[in-house]
Amino acid sequence: MKLAPRLAVLLTALAVTACAPQTSTNSSSDKDEKTGTLRVWLFQEVGNKPKEKVVDSVVTAFEKAHDGTEVDVEYIPIETRAQRVKAAFNDPNSAPDVMEYGNTDTAGYVKDGGLLDVTEEFGDWSEAKDTDPTAKQSVTVDGKIYGAPFYVGVRALYYRTDVFEELGLEVPKTMAELATTARKIRAAKPELYGLVVGGAYTYGAMPFVWANGGEIAAGKGGSYASAIDSAAAQKGIKAYTSLFTDDNCPAAKCAGMGGNDTVTAFAAGKAGMAIGGDFSHTAVEAGKVKGKYAVVPMPGVEAGSIAPAFAGGNNIGVLKSTSHRTLAVELMEQLTSKKTQASMFEAMGFLPTFSDVRQQVAAKEPYVQPFAETLAAGTKFVPASPAWSEIDSSLVLPTMFQEVISGKKDVAAASGDAAKKMDDAFGSAG
Repeated sequence: MKLAPRLAVLLTALAVTACAPQTSTNSSSDKDEKTGTLRVWLFQEVGNKPKEKVVDSVVTAFEKAHDGTEVDVEYIPIETRAQRVKAAFNDPNSAPDVMEYGNTDTAGYVKDGGLLDVTEEFGDWSEAKDTDPTAKQSVTVDGKIYGAPFYVGVRALYYRTDVFEELGLEVPKTMAELATTARKIRAAKPELYGLVVGGAYTYGAMPFVWANGGEIAAGKGGSYASAIDSAAAQKGIKAYTSLFTDDNCPAAKCAGMGGNDTVTAFAAGKAGMAIGGDFSHTAVEAGKVKGKYAVVPMPGVEAGSIAPAFAGGNNIGVLKSTSHRTLAVELMEQLTSKKTQASMFEAMGFLPTFSDVRQQVAAKEPYVQPFAETLAAGTKFVPASPAWSEIDSSLVLPTMFQEVISGKKDVAAASGDAAKKMDDAFGSAG
């Protein structure tokens, strides 16, 4: 899911499409009932009413098109989703037919046997061909599709236009210029962080690793090995951790910051620059810097390049235990359709996963453009392994960054230890 401020980060009806999917023995239920009640779990957002309105329109159209069918939608708290989903996988009678889930949860849910393989239906769905490749990757495990992308979220560089104008600064075109510019801001205005960064901000740090040619891990098909200690990755780690200094963002204040903290600092007028998501737009607009900032893609190592960003977001899938396979898959498609995603963008600001729809909304809302450019330049995703949830929840990467920032370990030692922890997790996952 969206691993960012909701982005969380971070966290959608429309057209009844092509022919209905065929019944398949892939479901753990031997039933494919064509009437009855479909249960749907979607995430409860901050300010959920606009989302509910869009979903209600989808449900109304779906029920009208399917006599004898009702759709029961429940909005569940994101924070307690793990317990609810685990219980649903263990007790099919309490499980929904259709469910929203974070895109980094896919591999784990597939390993747990909870999600239905919808590869054939997704391939037959006419709209699927326009799905962003990274978004499609987020529903793919071992070459099979387990859901449909709902929305995507990426990060870019927010900067204070008034500060840049006052100090006569140019927008950074490379990562080296980014660091230099940050220190110029801090020197001229010591009450500000130059570029506010966070030692616990994994997805703010990873563009530095990826832009330098590093990776989180290497492998596929469920078999991964850590690559975070490679020479290229170490170069990126060094570039990021070098920003935790008194002349930019003091370690004593910034080492413990997460993504929400950095965006909050920028919105409050305490930083010249920040790495924030499209999902951060509302918070920044509500802050002290409204009307005094702009956003550009995060610069890469070479001038004119864009640093790869993590493609966060959410998906919608069908549970393997459903007794309404055909209906559930069709509802999944309508909840994630082009029409619905366009409506959900208008309602919630969620970026569409369809390339053509994203271009359309970017034309209407200029603030979307840098994020659309970032997506078009190529994004990255986490390893499609059930081990990722353990690696993420045990804070392997934040611990690595913080060990370097504190001086407890050098980059080689910290990344080597992180790599060992990751490999242990990958090995345990099988």
